[in-house]
Amino acid sequence: MAPSLEAPERAEDVLANPLKPELVAPEPEHCPGPESEQAGTADSCAGCPNQKICAAAPKGPDPDISTITSRLSGVRHKILILSGKGGVGKSTFTSLLAHAFATNPDNVVGVMDTDICGPSIPKMLGVEKETIHVSGSEWSLAWAMDNLAVMSIQFMLPSRDEAIIWRGPKKNGLIKQFLKNVEWGNLDFLLVDTPPGTSDEHLSVNTFLKESGIDGALMITTPQEVSLLDVRKEIDFCRKAGIRILGLVENMSSFVCPKCTHASEIFRATTGGGRGLAEEMGIPFLGSVPLDPRIGMACDYGESFFDSFPDSPACTALKGVVRGLAEQIGLNGEDVMPE
Repeated sequence: MAPSLEAPERAEDVLANPLKPELVAPEPEHCPGPESEQAGTADSCAGCPNQKICAAAPKGPDPDISTITSRLSGVRHKILILSGKGGVGKSTFTSLLAHAFATNPDNVVGVMDTDICGPSIPKMLGVEKETIHVSGSEWSLAWAMDNLAVMSIQFMLPSRDEAIIWRGPKKNGLIKQFLKNVEWGNLDFLLVDTPPGTSDEHLSVNTFLKESGIDGALMITTPQEVSLLDVRKEIDFCRKAGIRILGLVENMSSFVCPKCTHASEIFRATTGGGRGLAEEMGIPFLGSVPLDPRIGMACDYGESFFDSFPDSPACTALKGVVRGLAEQIGLNGEDVMPE
């Protein structure tokens, strides 16, 4: 017999109250609600196992939202990098996008790494050994280039191999600090790298950024159906959360030999791949990017793939994606990613 599970919360309720405290027992019949002003103090709360949790939970609108909105007032465009599936190259693609936008010296680009348990952006952008400088309540960014800045938990760890073993509330708190305390300044683009899934980090980012405005999300997938399954869930999350989907990119669409540039399908699409999914879900398909081992090499050394291999098929494909993404947010693709 299959184990029984408690009925899950409705998606609409979770999105409406993403930072609702985690309860140890179901809410009783006359519960005023964990987020209400009477939570933990009403007569119906007496004897409830959740009473202390509800009493200690913050009440009313989050006062930090307006602070975050003010802090990010100088950021023109905010783009989330999402997938739902791990291992499809979200962080790699975020670093490639950052370098692509930064190839235009008129652009100032910021990257926020919200993959709290697996921060890899600093390594990929060549700032792994940097640390955060705190002045008063402000945190300074690490600069990978004159016009490319980074914020990640990696800068706070005592060693590069230190594990981050945190529950949801602590992750949410750090993401809030990234947005509230970091001196982001004036940016043309803020790219937010996210972990797999549709849970704590994603809810926090959406909640904290909603008032300041999110341009939308870029979806990353690989061709095989096992990846598309999770990307469909991420698309559903965005639609329920009111996040515009700017487009979908099929990463690792084929393998390009760096010697002869012949392309071979490593992850063969069995159900239409990324292009088929984009058509099925009614979202823009921004292109396919081949698997090139030199991309991994550039990320390992923290170098720009665009500078090192400007004539490669992968670089050509990436430029097309960047221009298509720019057009989705109302910019001229040729201005953002010049030849």
